[in-house]
Amino acid sequence: MSSPPPAWFSAALAAAPEERAVTCEGTSIAYRSWGDPADRTIVLVHGGAAHSRWWDHIAPLLAKGWQVVALDLSGHGDSGRRDRYSLDVWAREILAVVTDAGTATSTVVIGHSMGGLVTLRLAALAGPQIAGAVAIDSPIRDMAPEDREARQHRAFGPLRVYPSAEAVIARFRPIPDQPVLPWIAGHVAETSIRPAEGGWTWKFDPRVFARDHLTPELLTRLDCRVALFRAEHGLVTPQQGEVLYDRLGRVAPVIEIPVAAHHIMLDQPVALVAALRTLLAD
Repeated sequence: MSSPPPAWFSAALAAAPEERAVTCEGTSIAYRSWGDPADRTIVLVHGGAAHSRWWDHIAPLLAKGWQVVALDLSGHGDSGRRDRYSLDVWAREILAVVTDAGTATSTVVIGHSMGGLVTLRLAALAGPQIAGAVAIDSPIRDMAPEDREARQHRAFGPLRVYPSAEAVIARFRPIPDQPVLPWIAGHVAETSIRPAEGGWTWKFDPRVFARDHLTPELLTRLDCRVALFRAEHGLVTPQQGEVLYDRLGRVAPVIEIPVAAHHIMLDQPVALVAALRTLLAD
């Protein structure tokens, strides 16, 4: 029997956010916000096949002097679907949410894995319009793990319908697989599903993986402040971090989260919050 969640986690989930949506290029983009809209804004961007509620236990811990917003990119979570997806259209969705929720020039965008690639693409396309960009364990030179599993038909294929919510939740696992805190993984799994004809299935659209990829050549010296986070046991190696550091003009710090695996919010959430708080205080 697993131990109960700590008090900080229960308190974070009890901090009910405001739920809103904005239309971007004909598609509804859902987002959740914590804190005072008059404050500076943090936007949290999830990874591939994930959704905004991967941040439910992180966002309230950052909402001290900040409005914190977590969105569902199109094809994910409670947002609408598109015929085609791209890093550029997802970047424009972030800008639409920022405009709806607050002031772009005082906004820091923080993305994990594929969401970090979208964040860096946003910084390349519209850097002067935001204050800063943070990519968390986002492998620029390699295909993101979700993409690789999808392209090799090992995961994220046509959505299977399960007979019950419990059956689909039991199938949840992060990709790449890693140790997780069970109370966090349970919450993420429970918020990753939707009813479908004949039962339950996942919320994401499998077509999100048929998209373009971010390569180092698409990165230039950006017109906003940039920071790169890597997990000690994650996907971004020290060598890859050095390549990105060079590509971005040797001005983007590369910060390592000790002990963490790729999905840092699932195994080292407090360390992640502490590192982000320290960075944001600068």
